[in-house]
Amino acid sequence: MKRRHLFGAAALLATLALAGCKDEQSQAPNQQAAGAPAKTYHWKMVTAWPKNYPGLGTSAERLAERVNAMSGGRLTIKVYAAGELVPALEVFDAVSRGTAELGHGASYYWKGKVPTAQFFTSVPFGLSTSEMNAWLSKGGGQAFWDEAYAPFGVKPLVIGNTGMQMGGWYNKEINSLTDLKGLKIRMPGLGGEVLSRLGATTVNLPGGEVFTALQTGAIDATDWVSPYNDLAFGLHKAARYYYYPGWQEPQAVLELLINQKAFDSLPADLQVIVTEASLAASRDMHDDYVYNNALALEQLKQQGTELKRFPDEVLAAMREQSDLVLGELAAQSELNGRIWASMKAFQAQVEPMHEISEKELYNWR
Repeated sequence: MKRRHLFGAAALLATLALAGCKDEQSQAPNQQAAGAPAKTYHWKMVTAWPKNYPGLGTSAERLAERVNAMSGGRLTIKVYAAGELVPALEVFDAVSRGTAELGHGASYYWKGKVPTAQFFTSVPFGLSTSEMNAWLSKGGGQAFWDEAYAPFGVKPLVIGNTGMQMGGWYNKEINSLTDLKGLKIRMPGLGGEVLSRLGATTVNLPGGEVFTALQTGAIDATDWVSPYNDLAFGLHKAARYYYYPGWQEPQAVLELLINQKAFDSLPADLQVIVTEASLAASRDMHDDYVYNNALALEQLKQQGTELKRFPDEVLAAMREQSDLVLGELAAQSELNGRIWASMKAFQAQVEPMHEISEKELYNWR
Protein backbone atom coordinates (compact mmCIF):
# COMPACT_ATOMS: atom_id res chain seq x y z
CA MET A 1 0.00 0.00 0.00
CA LYS A 2 2.79 2.41 0.91
CA ARG A 3 4.59 1.61 -2.37
CA ARG A 4 1.37 2.18 -4.36
CA HIS A 5 0.84 5.60 -2.67
CA LEU A 6 4.46 6.50 -3.36
CA PHE A 7 4.21 5.54 -7.05
CA GLY A 8 0.91 7.44 -7.38
CA ALA A 9 2.37 10.60 -5.88
CA ALA A 10 5.38 10.37 -8.19
CA ALA A 11 3.12 9.97 -11.22
CA LEU A 12 1.04 12.97 -10.15
CA LEU A 13 4.16 15.13 -9.74
CA ALA A 14 5.43 14.01 -13.15
CA THR A 15 2.09 14.89 -14.76
CA LEU A 16 2.07 18.37 -13.14
CA ALA A 17 5.66 18.97 -14.17
CA LEU A 18 4.91 17.98 -17.79
CA ALA A 19 1.85 20.24 -17.87
CA GLY A 20 3.89 23.12 -16.47
CA CYS A 21 6.56 22.60 -19.08
CA LYS A 22 3.99 22.65 -21.89
CA ASP A 23 2.43 25.81 -20.42
CA GLU A 24 5.81 27.52 -20.31
CA GLN A 25 6.47 26.52 -23.89
CA SER A 26 3.11 27.87 -25.02
CA GLN A 27 3.76 31.18 -23.25
CA ALA A 28 7.32 31.55 -24.49
CA PRO A 29 6.44 33.03 -27.93
CA ASN A 30 4.11 35.57 -26.31
CA GLN A 31 6.73 36.53 -23.77
CA GLN A 32 9.28 36.90 -26.53
CA ALA A 33 6.90 39.06 -28.58
CA ALA A 34 6.17 41.25 -25.58
CA GLY A 35 9.86 41.72 -24.91
CA ALA A 36 10.82 42.36 -28.54
CA PRO A 37 11.89 45.94 -29.42
CA ALA A 38 9.15 48.02 -31.03
CA LYS A 39 9.47 48.75 -34.75
CA THR A 40 10.98 52.15 -35.48
CA TYR A 41 10.27 54.47 -38.40
CA HIS A 42 12.72 57.00 -39.83
CA TRP A 43 11.09 59.67 -41.97
CA LYS A 44 12.35 62.59 -44.03
CA MET A 45 10.67 66.02 -44.09
CA VAL A 46 11.38 68.46 -46.93
CA THR A 47 10.46 72.11 -46.43
CA ALA A 48 9.99 75.25 -48.50
CA TRP A 49 12.04 77.33 -46.03
CA PRO A 50 15.67 78.16 -45.32
CA LYS A 51 17.29 76.19 -42.49
CA ASN A 52 15.90 77.19 -39.07
CA TYR A 53 14.15 80.22 -40.60
CA PRO A 54 12.20 81.99 -37.81
CA GLY A 55 8.64 80.77 -37.40
CA LEU A 56 8.55 78.63 -40.54
CA GLY A 57 11.77 76.64 -40.53
CA THR A 58 11.82 76.42 -36.74
CA SER A 59 8.26 75.06 -36.78
CA ALA A 60 9.41 72.08 -38.84
CA GLU A 61 12.28 71.39 -36.44
CA ARG A 62 10.00 71.64 -33.41
CA LEU A 63 7.53 69.22 -34.94
CA ALA A 64 10.31 66.68 -35.46
CA GLU A 65 11.45 67.08 -31.85
CA ARG A 66 7.90 66.77 -30.54
CA VAL A 67 7.12 63.60 -32.52
CA ASN A 68 10.37 61.99 -31.42
CA ALA A 69 9.62 62.73 -27.76
CA MET A 70 5.96 61.68 -27.91
CA SER A 71 6.77 58.41 -29.66
CA GLY A 72 9.69 57.54 -27.42
CA GLY A 73 11.95 57.46 -30.46
CA ARG A 74 9.77 55.04 -32.44
CA LEU A 75 9.22 57.71 -35.13
CA THR A 76 12.10 60.04 -35.96
CA ILE A 77 12.03 62.82 -38.55
CA LYS A 78 15.05 64.34 -40.32
CA VAL A 79 14.30 67.85 -41.57
CA TYR A 80 15.71 69.13 -44.86
CA ALA A 81 15.64 72.85 -45.64
CA ALA A 82 14.73 74.15 -49.09
CA GLY A 83 17.36 73.04 -51.59
CA GLU A 84 18.99 70.43 -49.37
CA LEU A 85 17.04 67.52 -50.82
CA VAL A 86 14.59 69.20 -53.23
CA PRO A 87 13.95 72.84 -54.25
CA ALA A 88 11.39 74.81 -52.24
CA LEU A 89 8.68 74.68 -54.89
CA GLU A 90 9.01 70.92 -55.42
CA VAL A 91 8.04 69.87 -51.89
CA PHE A 92 4.57 68.68 -52.89
CA ASP A 93 5.91 66.50 -55.70
CA ALA A 94 8.56 65.00 -53.40
CA VAL A 95 5.92 63.90 -50.90
CA SER A 96 3.58 62.66 -53.61
CA ARG A 97 6.34 60.51 -55.13
CA GLY A 98 7.47 59.22 -51.74
CA THR A 99 10.92 60.83 -51.98
CA ALA A 100 10.08 62.17 -48.51
CA GLU A 101 7.33 61.08 -46.16
CA LEU A 102 6.61 64.65 -45.00
CA GLY A 103 6.58 68.15 -46.44
CA HIS A 104 6.24 71.59 -44.83
CA GLY A 105 5.05 74.48 -46.98
CA ALA A 106 2.16 76.63 -48.16
CA SER A 107 -0.49 75.19 -50.44
CA TYR A 108 -0.57 78.04 -52.98
CA TYR A 109 2.99 77.15 -53.99
CA TRP A 110 1.55 74.12 -55.81
CA LYS A 111 -1.14 75.99 -57.75
CA GLY A 112 0.40 74.94 -61.07
CA LYS A 113 -0.17 71.29 -60.15
CA VAL A 114 -3.26 71.60 -57.92
CA PRO A 115 -5.16 74.86 -58.66
CA THR A 116 -7.64 73.99 -55.89
CA ALA A 117 -4.81 74.16 -53.35
CA GLN A 118 -4.93 77.98 -53.42
CA PHE A 119 -8.06 78.00 -51.28
CA PHE A 120 -6.19 76.40 -48.37
CA THR A 121 -3.51 79.02 -47.74
CA SER A 122 -5.56 82.18 -47.86
CA VAL A 123 -8.29 83.97 -49.76
CA PRO A 124 -8.02 87.73 -50.39
CA PHE A 125 -10.36 89.67 -48.08
CA GLY A 126 -11.43 86.29 -46.68
CA LEU A 127 -11.44 84.34 -43.44
CA SER A 128 -9.35 85.41 -40.45
CA THR A 129 -7.01 83.04 -38.61
CA SER A 130 -9.57 81.86 -36.08
CA GLU A 131 -12.26 81.60 -38.76
CA MET A 132 -10.04 79.59 -41.10
CA ASN A 133 -9.04 77.18 -38.35
CA ALA A 134 -12.69 76.72 -37.40
CA TRP A 135 -13.77 76.22 -41.02
CA LEU A 136 -11.15 73.53 -41.51
CA SER A 137 -11.89 71.67 -38.27
CA LYS A 138 -15.65 72.25 -37.85
CA GLY A 139 -16.99 73.61 -41.12
CA GLY A 140 -16.00 70.80 -43.48
CA GLY A 141 -12.86 72.44 -44.85
CA GLN A 142 -10.55 69.55 -43.96
CA ALA A 143 -12.69 67.11 -45.95
CA PHE A 144 -12.42 69.36 -49.02
CA TRP A 145 -8.65 69.60 -48.53
CA ASP A 146 -8.36 65.81 -48.25
CA GLU A 147 -10.43 65.41 -51.42
CA ALA A 148 -8.23 67.84 -53.37
CA TYR A 149 -4.98 66.07 -52.46
CA ALA A 150 -6.18 62.44 -52.48
CA PRO A 151 -5.47 61.87 -56.22
CA PHE A 152 -1.81 62.64 -55.50
CA GLY A 153 -1.51 60.27 -52.54
CA VAL A 154 -0.99 63.14 -50.12
CA LYS A 155 -2.68 63.79 -46.77
CA PRO A 156 -2.71 67.46 -45.63
CA LEU A 157 -2.80 68.78 -42.06
CA VAL A 158 -2.59 72.28 -40.60
CA ILE A 159 0.90 72.83 -39.20
CA GLY A 160 0.62 76.53 -38.38
CA ASN A 161 -0.68 79.98 -39.23
CA THR A 162 1.22 83.23 -39.52
CA GLY A 163 -1.86 85.33 -38.81
CA MET A 164 -2.71 88.41 -40.87
CA GLN A 165 0.17 89.45 -43.08
CA MET A 166 1.41 92.82 -44.29
CA GLY A 167 0.69 94.25 -47.73
CA GLY A 168 4.32 94.08 -48.80
CA TRP A 169 7.49 96.07 -49.51
CA TYR A 170 7.55 98.65 -52.32
CA ASN A 171 10.25 100.83 -53.82
CA LYS A 172 7.68 103.32 -55.07
CA GLU A 173 4.63 104.83 -53.44
CA ILE A 174 1.21 103.51 -54.36
CA ASN A 175 -1.07 106.53 -54.45
CA SER A 176 -3.48 105.34 -57.14
CA LEU A 177 -4.25 102.39 -59.39
CA THR A 178 -1.97 103.93 -62.02
CA ASP A 179 1.02 103.20 -59.78
CA LEU A 180 0.36 99.46 -60.06
CA LYS A 181 0.68 99.48 -63.85
CA GLY A 182 3.83 97.68 -64.94
CA LEU A 183 4.93 97.03 -61.35
CA LYS A 184 7.09 93.89 -61.05
CA ILE A 185 6.06 92.22 -57.80
CA ARG A 186 6.63 88.89 -56.13
CA MET A 187 3.23 87.67 -54.96
CA PRO A 188 2.05 84.05 -55.14
CA GLY A 189 -1.46 82.68 -55.04
CA LEU A 190 -4.72 84.47 -55.63
CA GLY A 191 -3.32 87.85 -54.57
CA GLY A 192 -0.85 87.66 -57.44
CA GLU A 193 -3.65 87.01 -59.91
CA VAL A 194 -5.55 90.03 -58.60
CA LEU A 195 -2.55 92.34 -59.07
CA SER A 196 -2.03 90.96 -62.58
CA ARG A 197 -5.60 92.00 -63.41
CA LEU A 198 -4.73 95.51 -62.18
CA GLY A 199 -1.74 95.80 -64.49
CA ALA A 200 1.17 94.52 -62.39
CA THR A 201 3.58 91.78 -63.46
CA THR A 202 3.69 89.09 -60.78
CA VAL A 203 6.20 86.32 -60.14
CA ASN A 204 6.35 83.43 -57.69
CA LEU A 205 9.71 83.21 -55.92
CA PRO A 206 10.70 81.09 -52.91
CA GLY A 207 11.57 83.06 -49.79
CA GLY A 208 15.31 82.55 -50.10
CA GLU A 209 15.38 84.51 -53.39
CA VAL A 210 13.22 87.47 -52.39
CA PHE A 211 15.85 89.81 -50.89
CA THR A 212 18.28 89.53 -53.80
CA ALA A 213 15.53 90.03 -56.38
CA LEU A 214 14.32 93.15 -54.58
CA GLN A 215 17.78 94.56 -53.95
CA THR A 216 18.98 94.09 -57.53
CA GLY A 217 15.82 95.55 -59.07
CA ALA A 218 14.70 92.27 -60.62
CA ILE A 219 11.41 93.08 -58.88
CA ASP A 220 10.01 96.43 -57.70
CA ALA A 221 8.03 95.07 -54.77
CA THR A 222 7.33 91.92 -52.82
CA ASP A 223 5.01 90.54 -50.25
CA TRP A 224 6.53 88.07 -47.84
CA VAL A 225 4.95 87.52 -44.45
CA SER A 226 4.95 90.06 -41.63
CA PRO A 227 7.51 91.97 -39.50
CA TYR A 228 8.91 88.85 -37.78
CA ASN A 229 9.99 87.19 -41.05
CA ASP A 230 10.53 90.35 -43.07
CA LEU A 231 13.05 91.67 -40.54
CA ALA A 232 14.86 88.31 -40.57
CA PHE A 233 15.30 88.58 -44.36
CA GLY A 234 16.39 92.22 -44.09
CA LEU A 235 13.77 93.37 -46.59
CA HIS A 236 13.79 96.84 -45.02
CA LYS A 237 17.30 97.23 -46.45
CA ALA A 238 16.06 96.59 -49.98
CA ALA A 239 12.80 98.58 -50.07
CA ARG A 240 11.64 101.85 -48.56
CA TYR A 241 7.89 101.54 -48.07
CA TYR A 242 6.07 98.91 -45.99
CA TYR A 243 2.39 98.71 -46.94
CA TYR A 244 -0.65 97.49 -45.04
CA PRO A 245 -3.20 95.91 -44.69
CA GLY A 246 -2.41 92.41 -45.96
CA TRP A 247 -5.54 92.22 -48.08
CA GLN A 248 -4.09 89.30 -50.06
CA GLU A 249 -3.55 87.11 -46.98
CA PRO A 250 -5.76 88.00 -43.99
CA GLN A 251 -4.30 84.79 -42.56
CA ALA A 252 -1.98 82.16 -43.97
CA VAL A 253 -2.24 78.45 -43.26
CA LEU A 254 0.97 76.45 -43.35
CA GLU A 255 0.52 72.79 -44.19
CA LEU A 256 2.05 69.48 -43.25
CA LEU A 257 2.04 67.19 -46.27
CA ILE A 258 2.08 63.46 -45.49
CA ASN A 259 2.60 60.67 -47.98
CA GLN A 260 -0.64 58.68 -47.58
CA LYS A 261 0.95 55.25 -47.96
CA ALA A 262 3.58 56.10 -45.35
CA PHE A 263 0.89 57.37 -42.97
CA ASP A 264 -1.21 54.23 -43.48
CA SER A 265 1.80 52.07 -42.64
CA LEU A 266 2.08 53.56 -39.15
CA PRO A 267 0.41 51.87 -36.16
CA ALA A 268 -2.63 53.71 -34.85
CA ASP A 269 -0.87 55.33 -31.90
CA LEU A 270 1.84 56.85 -34.10
CA GLN A 271 -0.80 58.18 -36.49
CA VAL A 272 -2.44 59.95 -33.55
CA ILE A 273 0.93 61.31 -32.41
CA VAL A 274 1.60 62.84 -35.84
CA THR A 275 -1.87 64.38 -35.95
CA GLU A 276 -1.79 65.80 -32.42
CA ALA A 277 1.80 67.03 -32.77
CA SER A 278 0.71 68.95 -35.86
CA LEU A 279 -2.12 70.61 -33.92
CA ALA A 280 0.28 71.58 -31.14
CA ALA A 281 2.71 72.99 -33.71
CA SER A 282 -0.10 75.08 -35.21
CA ARG A 283 -0.85 76.73 -31.87
CA ASP A 284 2.85 77.25 -31.21
CA MET A 285 3.45 78.95 -34.56
CA HIS A 286 0.57 81.38 -34.19
CA ASP A 287 1.70 82.38 -30.70
CA ASP A 288 5.21 82.81 -32.10
CA TYR A 289 3.98 85.31 -34.71
CA VAL A 290 1.72 87.30 -32.40
CA TYR A 291 4.60 87.80 -29.96
CA ASN A 292 7.47 88.38 -32.39
CA ASN A 293 5.60 90.53 -34.92
CA ALA A 294 5.10 93.18 -32.25
CA LEU A 295 8.80 93.20 -31.36
CA ALA A 296 9.94 93.20 -34.99
CA LEU A 297 7.60 96.01 -36.04
CA GLU A 298 9.12 98.28 -33.41
CA GLN A 299 12.62 97.44 -34.65
CA LEU A 300 11.64 98.20 -38.24
CA LYS A 301 10.28 101.59 -37.20
CA GLN A 302 13.49 102.37 -35.36
CA GLN A 303 15.47 101.57 -38.50
CA GLY A 304 13.54 104.05 -40.61
CA THR A 305 10.90 101.90 -42.28
CA GLU A 306 8.04 104.03 -43.66
CA LEU A 307 4.66 102.44 -42.97
CA LYS A 308 2.06 103.19 -45.63
CA ARG A 309 -1.61 102.31 -45.93
CA PHE A 310 -3.01 101.37 -49.32
CA PRO A 311 -5.42 104.11 -50.50
CA ASP A 312 -9.11 103.25 -50.29
CA GLU A 313 -9.38 103.51 -54.09
CA VAL A 314 -6.71 100.83 -54.50
CA LEU A 315 -8.19 98.55 -51.82
CA ALA A 316 -11.64 98.84 -53.39
CA ALA A 317 -10.26 97.82 -56.79
CA MET A 318 -8.38 94.91 -55.20
CA ARG A 319 -11.59 93.78 -53.51
CA GLU A 320 -13.54 93.95 -56.75
CA GLN A 321 -10.95 91.98 -58.68
CA SER A 322 -10.66 89.44 -55.84
CA ASP A 323 -14.35 88.61 -56.17
CA LEU A 324 -13.92 88.07 -59.91
CA VAL A 325 -10.80 85.94 -59.55
CA LEU A 326 -12.39 83.74 -56.89
CA GLY A 327 -15.54 83.35 -58.94
CA GLU A 328 -13.50 82.18 -61.92
CA LEU A 329 -11.49 79.75 -59.79
CA ALA A 330 -14.72 78.36 -58.35
CA ALA A 331 -16.04 77.79 -61.87
CA GLN A 332 -13.01 75.70 -62.90
CA SER A 333 -14.30 72.53 -61.26
CA GLU A 334 -17.19 71.11 -59.30
CA LEU A 335 -14.92 70.70 -56.26
CA ASN A 336 -13.77 74.32 -56.45
CA GLY A 337 -17.38 75.44 -56.59
CA ARG A 338 -18.27 73.48 -53.47
CA ILE A 339 -15.24 74.83 -51.58
CA TRP A 340 -15.92 78.47 -52.41
CA ALA A 341 -19.61 78.13 -51.57
CA SER A 342 -18.69 76.55 -48.22
CA MET A 343 -16.18 79.26 -47.35
CA LYS A 344 -18.60 82.08 -48.18
CA ALA A 345 -21.41 80.45 -46.21
CA PHE A 346 -19.14 79.94 -43.21
CA GLN A 347 -17.97 83.56 -43.29
CA ALA A 348 -21.57 84.79 -43.44
CA GLN A 349 -22.42 82.55 -40.49
CA VAL A 350 -19.67 83.79 -38.16
CA GLU A 351 -19.55 87.49 -39.14
CA PRO A 352 -22.53 88.65 -37.01
CA MET A 353 -20.82 87.36 -33.87
CA HIS A 354 -17.52 89.02 -34.76
CA GLU A 355 -19.25 92.33 -35.45
CA ILE A 356 -20.27 92.56 -31.79
CA SER A 357 -17.16 90.94 -30.31
CA GLU A 358 -13.63 91.20 -31.78
CA LYS A 359 -14.40 94.12 -34.08
CA GLU A 360 -15.92 96.19 -31.27
CA LEU A 361 -13.03 95.38 -28.96
CA TYR A 362 -10.38 96.40 -31.50
CA ASN A 363 -12.20 99.63 -32.35
CA TRP A 364 -12.55 100.72 -28.73
CA ARG A 365 -9.32 99.71 -27.13
